[in-house]
Amino acid sequence: MSKKALLIIPPERFNEDELFKPKAALEEAGIDVTIASTKTGEITGDFEGKATAEVVFTDVNPSDFDVISVIGGSGTNDYLWGNEELLSFIKKAYDQKILVSGICAGSVTVAKTGLLTDRDATCYPVDVQIDQLKANNVKYVGGHVVASEDIITGDGPDGAEEFGKSLVKALN
Repeated sequence: MSKKALLIIPPERFNEDELFKPKAALEEAGIDVTIASTKTGEITGDFEGKATAEVVFTDVNPSDFDVISVIGGSGTNDYLWGNEELLSFIKKAYDQKILVSGICAGSVTVAKTGLLTDRDATCYPVDVQIDQLKANNVKYVGGHVVASEDIITGDGPDGAEEFGKSLVKALN
């Protein structure tokens, strides 16, 4: 049975590299990828790229997936950081031993669940994100990817390929 990944993007302004590069790495490894958001249908990224959200994340069971990843982009700050339903969805996934991950602003979303308290994580190296990690008692570490067995964080577009590879490696 092939493994499954759920990539969660904001309803507008996701980051294309942060979605498409990990998605490609996962698919090349034979992992089924589902794109979710707070709505279904076509979503436009920060740079006018297009993606289709197949499901609303609240309509799926986290236990149907092997990894859940929150993707960054300017829309993530606006729509996902404060989304209580998403934060509880991530916590539920974690409690069910699903690999939880986030890249860029998605790392901040994961930090806001409290799952990264007193742990190392990375995010895009800008104050607005680093300050959010610190506000949630997460130690900011520079670098493309900070990976542990249960949570993986990535820094942003430059680390998107490495982030994808780290997800594949964790699932194998």
